Amino acid sequence: MSFETRAAAVAAPRTPALQSRLPDVGTTIFSVMSALAAKHGAVNLGQGFPDFDSAPGLVEAVHAAMQSGHNQYPPMPGIPALRQALSAKTERLYGRRYDPDTEITVTAGATQAILTSILALVHPGDEVIVLEPCYDSYGPSITLAGGTVVRVPLSPEGFHLDIDGLRDALSPRTRAILINTPHNPTGSVWSAADMQALAELLRPTDVLVISDEVYEHMVFDGQPHASVSAHPELAARSVVISSFGKTFHVTGWKVGHVAAPAPLMAEFRKVHQFNVFTVNTPMQHGLAAWLADPSRYEELPAFYQRKRDRFRAGLSGTRFELLPCPGSYFQCVDYSRISTLPDQAFCEWLTAEVGVAAIPLSAFYATPPQRPIVRFCFAKTETTLDEALKRLSRL
Repeated sequence: MSFETRAAAVAAPRTPALQSRLPDVGTTIFSVMSALAAKHGAVNLGQGFPDFDSAPGLVEAVHAAMQSGHNQYPPMPGIPALRQALSAKTERLYGRRYDPDTEITVTAGATQAILTSILALVHPGDEVIVLEPCYDSYGPSITLAGGTVVRVPLSPEGFHLDIDGLRDALSPRTRAILINTPHNPTGSVWSAADMQALAELLRPTDVLVISDEVYEHMVFDGQPHASVSAHPELAARSVVISSFGKTFHVTGWKVGHVAAPAPLMAEFRKVHQFNVFTVNTPMQHGLAAWLADPSRYEELPAFYQRKRDRFRAGLSGTRFELLPCPGSYFQCVDYSRISTLPDQAFCEWLTAEVGVAAIPLSAFYATPPQRPIVRFCFAKTETTLDEALKRLSRL
């Protein structure tokens, strides 16, 4: 090889070819629709985060923690005061006491908690059942663990648990089932009867439950949240995940928490210590101080129900068909009386031409659903909701 040839080879380094761990995963629809909303100046009711601030007192509590010197690594599972507050809260609301030392861990958001739970509990070749439609991180997390995703549709009317479909999906390779209530994207909620049916189905098995309950404080019309933690038989085999970001309107803080029986939590922490290790110290201290007042949780259902009712009342004058919304901060609508476009194309049109961004329900499925449905987020100020409704009233 000549000097010139060797020099050219050195001057043009080559990136080695890679085999993707997630070959079917691209940019999420949430990023796509938010970018499109910004481009067209649309009201963004797509991505699921509030456009209003958290309570000033919570921010002040975090600032006070910083000023007090709480700025170094906390204990790996989370500061004791916060874990103790979570234990007390869960016992008060659901009747189960988790040991704060061995059964509660603070996480870098709920998505990290989901991934860590799956990496800790699922082995290559295991099957994990997910109920579709479902949050888009579930499938990739299972794939990264070497597991196989088994998809069971929720009922087409009301998106409720199909216990017979779930029974048919169980196999000797089933390691876990991942459930979500209140449900993203549909806003459906599980009942105590659903939890009992699941317990009876799983009783003769060793199947674990990973319960995504990040919207636990957004259940409406006076109904209680049916938590896995409130069902002793299920709680004994479950990892229960929630989110301070969703609860206190601080999604950018990325702080969540997990509760599980000690043997499951021990496995969870083995993974947690290496993929996160620990979570933002001053925010943990601020949240612990904030939770000293139990009313912080008690006021949330009514707060979000007012937003839901305002948004649904405004949409009732349009050609959208409103689906039930007993929980979460998402409203799904059927748009078949407006357009025959596929749901993603409809969302793109709605963003560009009407000026309101939504999320297509197909983003939550492996196989697109037959019914034309999109999801709006109503965790917005009254001004934002009213402007969106003004634009949607053209429909």
